[in-house]
Amino acid sequence: MINQYPLWKYLLVALIVLVAALYALPNIYGEDPAVQISLAERGEMPSITGSRVENLLQQRGVPFKSVGDEGGKLLARFNNTEDQLVGLEWIREELGDAYITALNLAQTTPSWLRSLGGEPMYLGLDLRGGVHFLMEVDMDEAIIKAEQRYVSDLRVILRKEKIRYKSIGRGSEGGVVLRFANSGAREVAVERISQEYPRLIGAEQEVDGFPALLLTIGQQEIEETRKFALQQNITTLRNRVNELGVAEPVIQQQGKTRIVVQLPGVQDTARAKEILGATATLEFRLVAEGHDPYEAAEQGRVPAGALLYKERDGTPVLLKRRVLLTGDSVIDASSGIEQQSGSAAVFITLDGKGARRMSNGTRDNIGKRMAVVFIETKMETQLKGGERVRVRTKKQEVINVAVIRDQLGKRFQVTGLDSTEEARDLALLLRAGALAVPMEIVEERTVGPSLGQDNIDKGFLSVMIGFVLVLIFMAIYYRVFGLVANLALSLNLILIVAVLSLIQATLTLPGIAGIVLTVGMAVDANVLVFERIREELRNGNSPQASIHAGYDKAFSTIMDANVTTLIAAIVLFAFGTGPIKGFAVTLSIGIITSMFTTIMGTRAVINLIYGGRKIKKLSI
Repeated sequence: MINQYPLWKYLLVALIVLVAALYALPNIYGEDPAVQISLAERGEMPSITGSRVENLLQQRGVPFKSVGDEGGKLLARFNNTEDQLVGLEWIREELGDAYITALNLAQTTPSWLRSLGGEPMYLGLDLRGGVHFLMEVDMDEAIIKAEQRYVSDLRVILRKEKIRYKSIGRGSEGGVVLRFANSGAREVAVERISQEYPRLIGAEQEVDGFPALLLTIGQQEIEETRKFALQQNITTLRNRVNELGVAEPVIQQQGKTRIVVQLPGVQDTARAKEILGATATLEFRLVAEGHDPYEAAEQGRVPAGALLYKERDGTPVLLKRRVLLTGDSVIDASSGIEQQSGSAAVFITLDGKGARRMSNGTRDNIGKRMAVVFIETKMETQLKGGERVRVRTKKQEVINVAVIRDQLGKRFQVTGLDSTEEARDLALLLRAGALAVPMEIVEERTVGPSLGQDNIDKGFLSVMIGFVLVLIFMAIYYRVFGLVANLALSLNLILIVAVLSLIQATLTLPGIAGIVLTVGMAVDANVLVFERIREELRNGNSPQASIHAGYDKAFSTIMDANVTTLIAAIVLFAFGTGPIKGFAVTLSIGIITSMFTTIMGTRAVINLIYGGRKIKKLSI
């Protein structure tokens, strides 16, 4: 019968509406100002910590909502940001350096909704407040370091093959320049180097009257080196940001030389800069055998030629003063499984100079233990004499102790790890500390929570004003059909919010502009259908035939208009950055949802009202 859907279509529309309402629901619960507490070292949070924090806040008279374990971290929730900031100061003073305390905004979504995957959509910096950094990576330095490694490696090869050369070093305009006593030595060197490093491009020339060879890095390797340097810096930044305890940090590559770091919800921006500006290095040291580290720790007397360190679990360990190798020599590290024992391992690759030092250092120490020391340097702001001063702090800890099984060279493996997860973490630290390419903060923006809330209020107001005006116009001008369109418009907004929440997209102020534009476009599609129905009625067609023809004939026009706009939105997303992407995301989602609500949603309601019965007049 005309203008009637089969039952499955009605059920499909009802199911989509129900799912959309469910996943849009988390956004109405809001967030609590909170202090997030986690251990500075590995391990489980002591159960007494929660009650300790709770008692502290009660004694100091700081109002709070709750203190409890959430997702492996302790959260102290407060009623407002003023109580949150006061609570943070007392908690930091009470717990000390053993814990990491960070300001955050904690979700209030019920647990039953979270168990179904319901999460509120992310809010961008302009809505939530936080800090934004744009960092420029010095790619020239990355290439210089790569060339310096080649200088070291080539020197080893020439000496090993007993090829006589006068000098080797970086050229004034880049590349590696080798000078030889005669052309014969150069020819032998060219043959040997081409076998060992086929990707190096060689050019014979004369330098100061001597036969010389200029070796340059190929374009493909240059791109790989730059990409690797950028990824190393991103890894380092992620390690730093983890310490801040940010719920939804954004650390991503922008272009070929820049890194964007966005920390929504972070209110302590000075601490954010301190963490991001921290540097980390590694040292490989031999364990000072024959001494009792516990006795040295208790009595405070360290044997001559040794230094006292602590492992991550607090166990003291004595290491030799002489540094066997630093992390600057590590050019790559990956985790895996050691074939013989099947245990977790980290596979490390060193540069030429590092390989020589490691080989010489381990040759006579097989069977002895070697430790990997992680050294972190930070600039912290401390209150001294009523003034805030920047102080450099240095933290050193032993992250791994392993037995040297064989003479090590350019490539070796570190075993004795507890799990594959620990191996991955160690590889991450090694890679992060291996290539310290300089970075410069070229842009810094801070958005306060109050400004973010003001943006939310104004953005919400703009959506509501536009929404209400459209509702009034449609109800007056198109009557019953207008009310149906209003229902579809409301559903469209719910669908947009639900999709943003499901895909965990970030809503920004330009994103709200995209939603406002979508409201107009959704109405535009309904106007096309309704005007077509009115035209059919004026031509003398029956109401049922007019409804059918109106939806049928307007479909191609709606499709064309929405598809062309969708193409433009996709192009904006592909080539745009930051705010433009936010606008493109909400616009794209809005176009797709508005097509559903117009083509299927309103048609289903109209069919329920008018379909399958005789009518003489339409309220349109």
